Amino acid sequence: MFTSAKRVLWGALVVALTVGILGAGLSSCAKRKKAADYVPVIGFSLDSLVVERWRRDVDSFTKAAHDLGAEVALRVANQDANTQIAQVRELLSQGIDVLVIIPNDAEKLSDVCHEAKRKGVPVMSYDRLVRGADVDLYISFDNEKVGSLQAQAVTEAVPSGNYVIVNGAISDNNAYMINRGFHSVLDPFIASGQIHLLEEIWPSDWMSDEVRTRFEALVKPGQKIDAVLCGNDMLAETVISVLSENRMVGKTKVTGQDAELAACQRIAEGSQFATIYKPIDALALKAAGFAVMMAKGEKIDYDNKIDDGHYKVPYIALDPILVTASTLDSTVIRDGFHTRADVYRNVKR
Repeated sequence: MFTSAKRVLWGALVVALTVGILGAGLSSCAKRKKAADYVPVIGFSLDSLVVERWRRDVDSFTKAAHDLGAEVALRVANQDANTQIAQVRELLSQGIDVLVIIPNDAEKLSDVCHEAKRKGVPVMSYDRLVRGADVDLYISFDNEKVGSLQAQAVTEAVPSGNYVIVNGAISDNNAYMINRGFHSVLDPFIASGQIHLLEEIWPSDWMSDEVRTRFEALVKPGQKIDAVLCGNDMLAETVISVLSENRMVGKTKVTGQDAELAACQRIAEGSQFATIYKPIDALALKAAGFAVMMAKGEKIDYDNKIDDGHYKVPYIALDPILVTASTLDSTVIRDGFHTRADVYRNVKR
């Protein structure tokens, strides 16, 4: 987890990056393209830096873009859709060559993405799809597989009993895709009566206090909960906290996604059953390469399309990886995503 000092340092770096780019003077795309030493400028619009993984994404993407000879103008909306819309418009007015967006709200950001395209700026949805926007490219991990991997792992461990689903933010299209993955595995068990789905929780955002309140209401004396499938590791942490307060940790299989360090530590300790690891560098490196190609007007090859509610948009999906106690070493530790010392810090060996 990031200390306060590191958060301050990160904030300073973000400001330095943004100011440095603006200080150089972002003229219009047309003017830059006439210059012999033309450098593409990628506008990167990010929902927030609250989730641990986004810091990794920004670092990897920015480094890769710089290595490819491009600049990155970063804006962070602090979990506010209206702020993000204003920031995207600011980027467009400064003259960017391509817009890469991680939307706060899958629906509300569609209009400003259309504005970008009308200005001749191609748009890439990074990890989260903007619905109804007809973006030029969507690149992400296979979110339905994120859900199905969790459900497969849990149903193999606990093929019957009482289940709860804690979904991601109702405003995030990824949450619906993950939910479809959950149900693709769970529905036959539910139909046969093997699994009883006690409740599905749909919070308004990824960090909502609604999750704690609504999950606490389910944890009653005598109520057995065999498994809880969560939209990400922060939600899993909230669920495990409630279970701990009710002396139920270890009795309930809890899953999440993002392979956050705290989640991997909980898996090593036995309080969390599984998480989904998404190799961030692979996503960020590919996205940066595609962004530079889009800025230069180069063609991108793709095999799939995805329905954004109105259009079929080009879709590049990477494979997520299940992580359990038996695979910590062969996944996140082997790849250097986390160190072995950090993962097993609280485990006596």
